[in-house]
Amino acid sequence: MPSVLLVDDDHTLTSLLKTLLELEPEDFHVRVSALGRDALESAKADPPHLIMVDYHLKDMDGLELVAAIRQHDALYDTPIVMASGLDIHKEAIDAGVDKFILKPFEPGDLPGLFLDLIG
Repeated sequence: MPSVLLVDDDHTLTSLLKTLLELEPEDFHVRVSALGRDALESAKADPPHLIMVDYHLKDMDGLELVAAIRQHDALYDTPIVMASGLDIHKEAIDAGVDKFILKPFEPGDLPGLFLDLIG
């Protein structure tokens, strides 16, 4: 079962995405973290197959989190998707993000996108 770490402080959004991703046939194992530092520790302790990061977090911006993730050998190749209401596509890709999506996005598109990135 592929695992996904959602990093976003919007509880409503993460709850919706968690429910959607855990449904059959995708059947992802989903962990949620509202803070970047907690997400980094969680990813280091139990590397997920994919990480989805919001740009705006309470304790750091998503680009800082991506840089921190990419510094760890066990997470270096983990696909990262970043979402933001700001069009920071270039900055996100330059920071090491595999895919940038602009909010609002269609939640139903995420399972297919995630499976494509996981391979």
